[in-house]
Amino acid sequence: MSELLSVIVDTLDKHHGYDLEVLDFTGVSPLFDYCVIASVSNQRLAHAILMYVEEEVEKHGYSIRAKEGNALSRWILLDCFDVVVHVFVSEERDMVCLERLWNDLPRVEVNV
Repeated sequence: MSELLSVIVDTLDKHHGYDLEVLDFTGVSPLFDYCVIASVSNQRLAHAILMYVEEEVEKHGYSIRAKEGNALSRWILLDCFDVVVHVFVSEERDMVCLERLWNDLPRVEVNV
């Protein structure tokens, strides 16, 4: 697991993200290597947890390309170049179901 991916997964876990899935896009996408999907219990936590992820990513010397969503969003995306992070309020994740869209991709084992 790359250092950037570890930083992101550890931060999500530490700040109450749950049901984490990491999809391996290595060799599939020219834009990124991993996609992290996490659930949180409410919109406020979704916004806060992404702020923590941004801080940790930058503290470890990595950059943020883009962020989609705001404090009122039920789905926030953070593009960290090699890793794209999707944080969902749990009900929204059940409706969107990104995992099913990319069901054929390998998963990266995360021990959180």
